[in-house]
Amino acid sequence: MTYFQLRASYLTIMNSIIDLVYLVPLFPLIGFLINGLGRKNLSKSLSGIIGSGVILASFIVSLLIFNETRAEGFTATTVNLFEFINVAGLNIPFAFQVDQLSALFLLIITGVGFLIHVYSTSYMHEEAPHHYARYFAYLNLFVFSMLLLVLGANYLIMFIGWEGVGLCSYLLIGYWFKNTEYGNAARKAFVMNRIGDLGFLLGLFFIIQQFGSLTYIDVFARAQGAGTSILTVITLLLFVGAMGKSAQIPLYTWLPDAMAGPTPVSALIHAATMVTAGIYMIARSNILYTLAPVSQTLVAVIGLATAILAATIALKQNDIKKVLAYSTVSQLGYMFLGLGVGAYTGAVFHVMTHAFFKALLFLGAGSVIHAMHHEQDIRKMGGLAKKLPVTHWTFLAGCIAIAGIPPFSGFFSKDEILVHAFAAEPFGIIYYVIGLAGALMTAFYMFRLYAMTFKGTFRGTHEQEHHLHESPWQMTVPLIILAFLAVVAGFVGIPELFAADAHKLEHYLAPVFAASTDIAETHPVSHETEYILLAVSITLIVVSILYALNRFSKKPETGEAEGFGKILANKWYVDELYNNIITKPLNGLGAFSNRFIEKSGIDGLVNGVGKTVQWGGRQLRLLQSGQVGNYVLWMVLGVLIFFVLAITILNK
Repeated sequence: MTYFQLRASYLTIMNSIIDLVYLVPLFPLIGFLINGLGRKNLSKSLSGIIGSGVILASFIVSLLIFNETRAEGFTATTVNLFEFINVAGLNIPFAFQVDQLSALFLLIITGVGFLIHVYSTSYMHEEAPHHYARYFAYLNLFVFSMLLLVLGANYLIMFIGWEGVGLCSYLLIGYWFKNTEYGNAARKAFVMNRIGDLGFLLGLFFIIQQFGSLTYIDVFARAQGAGTSILTVITLLLFVGAMGKSAQIPLYTWLPDAMAGPTPVSALIHAATMVTAGIYMIARSNILYTLAPVSQTLVAVIGLATAILAATIALKQNDIKKVLAYSTVSQLGYMFLGLGVGAYTGAVFHVMTHAFFKALLFLGAGSVIHAMHHEQDIRKMGGLAKKLPVTHWTFLAGCIAIAGIPPFSGFFSKDEILVHAFAAEPFGIIYYVIGLAGALMTAFYMFRLYAMTFKGTFRGTHEQEHHLHESPWQMTVPLIILAFLAVVAGFVGIPELFAADAHKLEHYLAPVFAASTDIAETHPVSHETEYILLAVSITLIVVSILYALNRFSKKPETGEAEGFGKILANKWYVDELYNNIITKPLNGLGAFSNRFIEKSGIDGLVNGVGKTVQWGGRQLRLLQSGQVGNYVLWMVLGVLIFFVLAITILNK
C-alpha cells in the first residue's frame, strides 16, 4: 500500500474511534453492573480483575481518542447517541463532545483511576468477597459518572454525571456503613454537595431562559451577544455548584471528613474525580466567565482565600490523611485562582500534575497505614524510610512535586498560575504575594509530614514495629508509575522563559480557549521579571523545606498543639461555627416543629377527629337499649319533629 492509502486507512480507523467514544463510559458501567449484581457469587480475584479491567479498556480507548485530537486541524466533534429531551422547542440530545479538553480529562480519569483500582485489589484484601465486589462496583460507577460529566456535549449530561459523582462519593465515603462516624461524614458530603448543586441547577434554568439551549456550542456562540448582567448571574450560580463539588469556601468542610472512606477512595476523589469537576466546568465555560469579569474576580478571590485557609489548617494536622486532605483543598484553591485570572491552561495543567502527585501521596499514605496496621497519627510514626523503601522514595517524589521544586511537575504548573496572577490587573501583586505565602506553607507542611513519617526514630508500639513491611507489588507498582509521572509530567508545559514554543499543553488546548484568548486583555510579564519571581519563590520554598526537615526530623511534635497552634489544629473552629449557627438552630427548629406542629398540631388535629368520632359513636350506642318502649317514644318524637317542620314550611 502507498503512503496515501495507509494515511486514508488510518484516518478512517480514527474517525471510527471517535464514533466509539461511548465505549469509554460504557466499560465502567458494565463493570458496575457485573460486580454489583453478581457480588455474592464472584470471588475476590474475579471482582478485582473485572473492576480494574474495564477501566483499563476505557483507558486504551481514551488513549486512541487523545491521539486523534492531537492531529493537525482536528476540530471538536459531537457524537449524538439518541434524542433525550425534545419538548416545547427545547431540544437536548444525549450527546458526547470530543475535543482537546475532554480528551485530556479522559486520560487523567481512566489512567489514574486504573492505577487506583489495581492498588485497591491488595489494599482491600481483608474485605469479605461480597463487600469486595461492592467496593469495586462503587468505584466503577464513580468513574462512569465522572466520564459522563466530562464527555457531555451539553450542561444536562454534565449535570447527570455531576449528580452521579455526588451519589458515589456518599456510597464510598460511607463504605464502612456500620460505623456511625463514617455514615455522618458521608451524609455531610452529600448534603453540602446538594447545596452547591442547587446553585448549579438554577444556573441551568437561567441558561435555558436566556439562550434556549443547554448545548455548549449553542450557548457559547450566543453568549457574546448577551448582557453582562445575565452572564454574571449565570456564572455565579454555576460557581456555587463548583464551590460545593470542588470544596471551596464556604462549602469545603465535607472534603476533609471524606477521609472516612478507604484510602484508595480518598485518592480517587482528591486526584482523578469529583473535586476536579468544578475546575472542568469553569474551564469548559471559559467564554462565559471571560465575559463576566465580576464573576471571574470572585473565582480568583475565593480560590486564593481557600488556598490560604486550608494551608494554615494543614500546618497543625497530625492525621496523615487529613494533612493531604487540606492540601487538596488548598491546591484546588490555586486552580480556581488560575481560572479567575484567565490562566485556563495553567489551571488545567495543575489539575493534571496534581492528579499525579496527589494520587501518589494518598496511595503512599495508604501504604504507610497498611504497614502501621491502620494507624494514621504521624506522631506515632517515624523512621519508616528503612522499612518502606519504595513507599519512602515515591512519597518523597510527591512531596517535592507538590512543593514546586524544579524540574518536578508541580513547579511548572504552580509557577504558571502564580505568574498569571502577578500579571492580573489590578490586584496582581496581592494575588502573587498571598499565593506565594500559600506555596511556602505547602512546602512546610508537606515536609513536616514527610519528616515525621519517614525520618527520626520509630515512635509507635513494638507490635506495630514488628508488623512493619513494604507493601505488595499491586500497591508499589502504581506508586512507582505515579512517581515517574509526578517527576516528568511538567515537561509538557515548559514556559517560554526556558524555551520557545515548548509549552505543548498550551498549544494542544488552544482551540478550547481560543474565544477567551481573543477577548481577554493580557499583560505579559517580562522575562527579567519572571526570572526574579522564580528565583524568589524557589529560594523561599527551599528554605521552608530545609527548616521543616531540620525541625521535625530531630524534634517531632508528639503532644497536643497549644496557643495559636491549637486554633489551627481545630481547623479555625469552622465546623463548630457551622454547628452552632446552622446545625443546632435547624435541629432546634426541627424539634420544635416535631413537637408543636407535627405532634400537637397535625397529629393532634387528625387524632382529635378520630377521637371525636369514637366518642360520638359511644354516645349514640347508648340509644340502642333494646327496650321497645324507648323505640316507640323516639318514633313519636320523630313524627312530631317532622310535623312541626312541615307546618312551618307550609306557613311560609
